[in-house]
Amino acid sequence: MSVTAAAGLVGRRQLAPFAVFSACYFAHAGFFTSYLPLWLKSQGLGLVTISMLTSIQAATRLFAPYGWGALSDHTGERVALLRYCALAALMVSLGLALNWGLVWLGAVLLLLYTHTSSMTPMSEAAMAELVSRDGGFNAQRYGRVRLWGSLGFMLSVLLCGMWFDRFGMQGFPGVTWLSLLVLLASSAWMPNTKEAVHTQQPRPPIWPILRQRAVRWMFVSCFFQVLSHTGINVFFSLYLDALGYSKTTIGLLWAVSVVAEVTWFFTQSRWLPHFSLPRWLMFAGLAMALRMVLTASSAHVVWVLVLAQTLHALTFAAHHGACIALLSHYFPGRLRGRGQALYTVLGSMVALVCWVLCWADLSAQNTV
Repeated sequence: MSVTAAAGLVGRRQLAPFAVFSACYFAHAGFFTSYLPLWLKSQGLGLVTISMLTSIQAATRLFAPYGWGALSDHTGERVALLRYCALAALMVSLGLALNWGLVWLGAVLLLLYTHTSSMTPMSEAAMAELVSRDGGFNAQRYGRVRLWGSLGFMLSVLLCGMWFDRFGMQGFPGVTWLSLLVLLASSAWMPNTKEAVHTQQPRPPIWPILRQRAVRWMFVSCFFQVLSHTGINVFFSLYLDALGYSKTTIGLLWAVSVVAEVTWFFTQSRWLPHFSLPRWLMFAGLAMALRMVLTASSAHVVWVLVLAQTLHALTFAAHHGACIALLSHYFPGRLRGRGQALYTVLGSMVALVCWVLCWADLSAQNTV
């Protein structure tokens, strides 16, 4: 075996646990994001209450990703912290089966999101060195790992849609617990690596990085992309359900977006070099504007919805790949965990709150 082939084999073996973890995490996140609003609706809750409960995820992103990211930068124990978060989330999820009122449900979701919202930044920070080559971002390696997350998302949304169509939404807490159990098992397979931490040296400050013009514009782009995606993630299933689509059809439409996402991640190393990373962020923004127009104006036409969901390849996958590459460049070394966390925090925190306020306002108008 040649040296190059051997290095590639080692790389694949090292990346395999991260691919499995990504698949399991996004399988949980996919079904939970897609069907939590429908489960809350099945509990007899109104749209405003559903909006407030789903906004808890945004509230946790005020502190959870950056807090866990800073702790992982300080200790170097990214994988150990991932395992703790998976175990804690599993135990907390048992509370979903207890019908103890809105305050209890809100507290359960708060604790659950506090532990799950930080997993992606920590896992991607732990994986950063493996998807880099000669100090630069390796789009092909990253895409081949991240696509497994997309596949996990797609399969869970499809299978859970068929399950809930047949058996109803009462099984939602049990599926949540099972998905988190699988996630905990996948975290146990990850290599228990610890990054070197030099306690005698202070952690590098992050503010000089954030003051750079390019970094500020990257986060502005991230905010507006997630503002749009939040509307889709939180309300798309409810929107289609109100139009009379079955849960299986809703799951299939979610799957269309994930197939487009997987295709992009598998081939992104071929496309990204054609334009600069900021230019890709611009393309993603234009595609998102078109996607929202199609979804809002022609949701009763299935083929238009399919086309709109296909644009997910640009609106999410291309944008995410460009952002991860930029984060790898601007937040290296001991800045990595905080950079990944800020990508989560700044990109989605205010976005979901804005959507909740808009939806609550519309609901109030409809009741007049």
